[in-house]
Amino acid sequence: MANATSSQPRESKVRPVHEVRLGRIRAAIWQNQTDTGIRHNVTLSRLYKDGDDWKDSTSFGRDDLLQVAKVCDQAHTWIFAQTADKPDRNGDSDHVSGDDQPF
Repeated sequence: MANATSSQPRESKVRPVHEVRLGRIRAAIWQNQTDTGIRHNVTLSRLYKDGDDWKDSTSFGRDDLLQVAKVCDQAHTWIFAQTADKPDRNGDSDHVSGDDQPF
C-alpha cells in the first residue's frame, strides 16, 4: 500500500500581531480589518506543563489575577499606541476621552 502524500502546501497559522507575557500569563493581540478600520482583540491564557507537554488554559486562579491585570494593562497600552494617531474612516480616533466614558 502506497503512502498518500499531499501536494498542497500546509496552511500557515494566523498569528497574533503582538504578545505580552508575564510569567505564565499571556495576552495575544489580534488585528482585524473592519469597514471602519483596524480593530484589535485580546485573548488571555495561562501556560502550564502537563507531563512533558506545555498547554494553555483560559482559567485563572487567585494568584494569577494580579498578573492578568498587569498583562491586560500592557496589552491596552500597546493597542492604544498602535491606534492613537490613526483615525478611523469617520475621522475619529479609537481614543475615548474621559468625558465620553459611560461611568
